[in-house]
Order: sequence, then C-alpha cells, then structure tokens
Amino acid sequence: MVTSVLPRVESLASSGIQSIPKEYIRPQEELTSIGNVFEEEKKEEGPQVPTIDLTEIESEDKEVRERCRQELKKAAMDWGVMHLVNHGISEELMDRVRKVGQKFFELPVEEKEKYANDQSSGNVQGYGSKLANNASGQLEWEDYFFHLIFPEDKRDLSIWPKIPSEYTEVTSEYARQLRGLASKILSALSICLGLEEGRLEKEVGGVEELLLQLKINYYPKCPQPELALGVEAHTDISALTFILHNMVPGLQLFYQGKWVTAKCVPNSIIMHIGDTIEILSNGKFKSILHRGLVNKEKVRISWAVFCEPPKDKIILKPLPETVSETEPPLFPPRTFAQHIEHKLFRKTQDNLSN
Repeated sequence: MVTSVLPRVESLASSGIQSIPKEYIRPQEELTSIGNVFEEEKKEEGPQVPTIDLTEIESEDKEVRERCRQELKKAAMDWGVMHLVNHGISEELMDRVRKVGQKFFELPVEEKEKYANDQSSGNVQGYGSKLANNASGQLEWEDYFFHLIFPEDKRDLSIWPKIPSEYTEVTSEYARQLRGLASKILSALSICLGLEEGRLEKEVGGVEELLLQLKINYYPKCPQPELALGVEAHTDISALTFILHNMVPGLQLFYQGKWVTAKCVPNSIIMHIGDTIEILSNGKFKSILHRGLVNKEKVRISWAVFCEPPKDKIILKPLPETVSETEPPLFPPRTFAQHIEHKLFRKTQDNLSN
C-alpha cells in the first residue's frame, strides 16, 4: 500500500481552512446551479424521484404482480432512478452496514492510509481520494473506500478493513442479500422488455460473472459548499447501482433539464439503472445524469454498490428484441472495458474543448 501525495479531503476539512483550494472549485457554468442542499431537499414543488414498493413484485396474484412491475418499468423508463422500499433487506442489516462503514471512516487518517490504493498502477481497491483524471484537473470533495464484495471467490479479503472487526461479516451478508435483490430486479426488468425472465441477468454475466463493487463515499463538511461538488455529474457505467446513505441529503438527478434533489426516504435503497442496462434495452431504460452536493453542517456518507458485467467477456449492445426498423440500435457493440474507455476519452475531449 502507498501513501497518497495529495492530502485527504477529510484532512483538509478538519484543518480549519475557511476557503477551499482552487482544484475543488467547480467551473463557472456549474456554480449557478449549486444551491443549499438542505433547502433543496425540502422543496415540495416540481418532479420528485419515484418510490417503488417491491412488496408485490413476486406476488402469487398475477394482476398485483403485474401492477408492481409496471410501476418499476415506468420509473426505469422515465427517471432511471428510484427509491426502493420493502425490498427484503432488513433495517437492522442496513444499519449495521452503515455502522461498520462509519466506524472505519472515524479511524485516524494515518490508520486508514494503511489501506491506501495505488491508482497510478491501476489498483483502485482500497482507501482513496479522486486523482485529477481530466484535463481541467478538477477534484471532488470526497474520500472513499472501494472494493469488490461479490462473488465471494473473487474477493480480496486482505484489503478489507480489519477495524471494526465485524466489517467483513456484515458487508459479506449485505453483499449476498443485495445480489438476490439484483436478480429480482433484473428478472422484472426482463419481463418488462418482453424478454424471458432470466435474460438480462444472463446478458450481464449471470451468477458467476456479475461483479458487485462497493464504494463507500465519505463527504466531509465543506467550508464553501456552494463552490464544490462531492461527485461531479456522471452516469453510472454499471448494470444497476444500489445506494444506502446516512440520511444526509446530497444526491441530485438531472431530470427534464433541471437538477432535482432526492429526498431522504427512511429504510429505502436508492437504485440507478446504469449504462449497461440502458445499452441492452436500446435506451428504453434510462441511465440518468446525477451528482452529489456537499454541505457545511453534516458529514454525508453513502454506500454505493455497482453491479458490473465482466470487462471483456461480453459484448454489450442493444438486444435484438429491443431493435426494430423504427427503433434502430442507439449504441455500437462494445465490451464493458471499451465502454469505460469511451466514456473517459469523451470526458477528456469535452474538457479539452471547453
């Protein structure tokens, strides 16, 4: 493990600075849309992120089951993001996941540095902060811990936090249950596209190959939150992303030309449709642009699990059933690795042309 050259955002935040370093200040065109997240979350007018109750998704009653699927389908087509409630993962387990992640981030920075990743060598698992990987040298107001949590035979437990001692047990159990939820969602989305139930799951790697990557995002208090972002605007490359958070608002979605702040819904898991499912569905299901705001008063922590297909084994392209003469394929065939490269290249080009 290597020690990072840049100071961690947490160290910057706790150093007593009144103004943030210029690398963290967003470009002028972004600043006009960054408001106070607590005020934004209170807004009742305008569109709101849908909440989908999964209680009936596997109901014996065909009509009830169908109604639930249609709600899921509408949210996936219209927003590409939703609050899932009654998703089958206990409140107690979600609380334990939050607790062990928070305890890790409460350790002194020197202790966390023992888990530092080495992004320059391509090793992204471990403790880190964003490196400037774009032409403008922009940084985000967050530190993180990133690691693969499922399938179990692909994990590297040597880099998992040893403190708190129950971290591995709790995170492993959450990974197993979340993997079950991913299957349930993928089945329902397959049926919504008129496909066989297991089709989407198979197309993203199936039980053996679909990877679950956990990124715990730690957003320290920020002295100038109106100038920074916790995470800049992006779409997720995953098939699906599931997010828990510590009930501090921050997630914003770019919907119908405006930034909409997601409410904090108790006991929910936020789910994003990622680029992978958008490609397979030929754009019928949306991968929405989103970003994270920070604030002065409260630390925000989120637990994002990205369900990703294998990098090179599968060609991602619109499924034949989603294509017709009136709906030609919107995406060229690519492996997941090529899709990541394409997005990084496009981002660099966008920055060079600004």
